[in-house]
Amino acid sequence: MEFSDRASQLELDTFVKSPSSLLERLRNDKEKLRYRLATYIATNPSVLPSVQTLISASTSTDRSSIGAALRIAEGRCTSTKPEAARKIRDFSQRIGDLNVQAGYSAAGEDASGVQAQSQDKGRTQPPRGGALLDGEWKTKLANPFKPVPLPN
Repeated sequence: MEFSDRASQLELDTFVKSPSSLLERLRNDKEKLRYRLATYIATNPSVLPSVQTLISASTSTDRSSIGAALRIAEGRCTSTKPEAARKIRDFSQRIGDLNVQAGYSAAGEDASGVQAQSQDKGRTQPPRGGALLDGEWKTKLANPFKPVPLPN
C-alpha cells in the first residue's frame, strides 16, 4: 500500500473516538465518504468496530457508501494484507443491513481503489463484440472468428 493511500494516526484516532464525525464532515459527499472510509479501514482494519457504530448512526444512502468502502478496503488489502482482507470480508458478511450489503456488492462490480475510478464507467454495459453467447436469450454460440468492432 502506498503511503498516500494511508490515513494518519490522528485521523484514525478521531474516527475511532467519534465515528459519526466522519458523516458530519463529509455530509453530502458520498464519494468522499466512500474513499475516506476505505482508506481508514485499509490502513488499520482494527477500526471495524467503529464502522459498526458509524452504520448505526448513518442514513440508508450513507450505509450503501459504507458498504462500498468496505469492499474497496478489502480490495486494497487483498494482495498486501490477505488476513486483513479476510477480516473485512467477514465483518461485511456479518452486518445485517441490506443497504450496506447492496453497497458492498455494487462496489465489487467495479474492482478496487484506483482501478475502480477508471473502470466503473464501462462495466455497466455488456461487452460489445467480445461476447461468447449470441441471440435473444444468449443461448446461441457466437462466431469466435467474427472481427471485433473498433471504436470510432
